[in-house]
Amino acid sequence: MNIVTTEKLTKKFGSFTAVDHISFQVARGEIFGFLGANGAGKTTAMRMLCGLSKPTSGTGSVAGFDIYRQTEDIKRNIGYMSQKFSLYEDLTVRENIRLYGGIYGIKEKEIKPRTDSLLDELGFLSEKNSLVKSLPLGWKQKLSFSVAVFHDPGIVFLDEPTGGVDPSTRRQFWELIYKAADRGITVFVTTHYMDEAEYCDRVSIMVDGRIDALDSPGRLREQYESKTMDGVFQHLARNATRQAD
Repeated sequence: MNIVTTEKLTKKFGSFTAVDHISFQVARGEIFGFLGANGAGKTTAMRMLCGLSKPTSGTGSVAGFDIYRQTEDIKRNIGYMSQKFSLYEDLTVRENIRLYGGIYGIKEKEIKPRTDSLLDELGFLSEKNSLVKSLPLGWKQKLSFSVAVFHDPGIVFLDEPTGGVDPSTRRQFWELIYKAADRGITVFVTTHYMDEAEYCDRVSIMVDGRIDALDSPGRLREQYESKTMDGVFQHLARNATRQAD
């Protein structure tokens, strides 16, 4: 069963077509990589899927909700983590978790034990009363992801979640992604690290607003006769004409 379905999804800004008739599906429980160079249109496409931007044409549904008519339902039933850190830096670690638990509609009696369990799982018990702004970037991103899936959404959207962190922290972050997938949460992730594309079940690659490739990393490497996903990406991206997303 698919948790994301789009058909000829399009977004125009005046005469500029940012997303050009894209069609694809994402299965429940899948780790789906959504790749593209700057200017490809992936962020614009993700905003439509998250209910943050209305399409110009085409159809789509996320978690069973229509992306035109049920955007508020979509927002309540997904997790989302942007490139920029989205928690409240002047609140403590514990306060952030409890705040978002309430925002996501988790019952008050459930928030405290789930918060304690999450702090223990992340190894953050000693930092539970620390202001978020005092944490290292890698810790902030792990906390932000954990809060994004705190309410067990059907799908979580991650917009370049590992940007700016070291390789060791990136590996730890992907361990959290795998744990979420094991819980049945679908992961829809954009990244500019091609080694991370290898961790996905399937990968789509956008070029100038279109999806030019979509398959498993192994089959894409075979199709484009490349030993790495970076080679596949470079083969497709060299025909791009856009410069910024």
